[in-house]
Amino acid sequence: MNKFRNKSILITGGTGSFGKNFISYLLKNKFPFSRIIIFSRDEFKQDQLQKELDFKSNNNLRFFLGDVRDKDRLLYAFKELDFVVHAAALKQVPAAEYNPIEFIKTNVIGAQNIIEASLHNNVQKVLALSTDKAVAPINLYGATKLCAEKLFISANNITGKNLTRFSVVRYGNVLGSRGSVLPEFLKFKSKGHVFNITDLSMTRFNILMDEAINLVILALNNGLGGEIFVPKLKSFKVTDLAKALDSSCKFNIIGIRPGEKLHEELITKAESYNSFDFDKYFIILQEKFQKRYGKKIINKKIKFFYSYNSEENIFLTIKEIKYILSRFLIDF
Repeated sequence: MNKFRNKSILITGGTGSFGKNFISYLLKNKFPFSRIIIFSRDEFKQDQLQKELDFKSNNNLRFFLGDVRDKDRLLYAFKELDFVVHAAALKQVPAAEYNPIEFIKTNVIGAQNIIEASLHNNVQKVLALSTDKAVAPINLYGATKLCAEKLFISANNITGKNLTRFSVVRYGNVLGSRGSVLPEFLKFKSKGHVFNITDLSMTRFNILMDEAINLVILALNNGLGGEIFVPKLKSFKVTDLAKALDSSCKFNIIGIRPGEKLHEELITKAESYNSFDFDKYFIILQEKFQKRYGKKIINKKIKFFYSYNSEENIFLTIKEIKYILSRFLIDF
């Protein structure tokens, strides 16, 4: 924690699912930040979060209203900052297909605004949150997140004498979050034994919020710039998740939705050429940035032409899924 002592951190999208949990984690574990800044555009959510976090008792908290589309606001908010975690994004796949320019403004132009504001204010480290949907994207949301990844990694080319370093964390939907299948399955459970499911063969990576937070902290601690951090995770079959909730369940096959993949992928075969195994996680590191790691990456390259995906992976058993649900998420 010494790396964070008397430092300041700002979280864009700080009132979203990740932001709220991340900030609560920092406070609960007494991270020694001098300022924790919650940056978001929704004043109602900020008011709610102030009450949840006991704003008056945590005098290191700051709440900034603003939108990542507004570069002038970012330039002001980023003054005397050490760390930025960029979690703000528009995320709903169907909405992106119908409102593409709005997603581009927030997810792509907003990412560039974050980069420029960080460079202008000499922010020490900037970490962007990405998604499996950025990997070989088949929908506009995924394409905007791929663009954002490229912008953040490439920003390391233009730092000059500036010490700012840009990195990315890439993972799938957090189990139990709004974007995961679990809330929908809980609705089906409450209505009977029939679960709507898109495809019986569908698989997903399993990641919990605490695991996502720990990966972000690891990246802030260890990132040297230019990396994409990817967690090592187990997979689950979506049908097994349903069975863990209701052993008597039956399935109503509704077909795969537009922009949805059967299996998640976090590292493509093409990316495997520049991917390295760090025990509990992988990093994807372009050759031009590998010299920053020196001997740390010797003998750590993963097998060439390896795809890290949820289909060809170690799977959780139904018993293990039940344990995760009862231990971390819901009461049976």
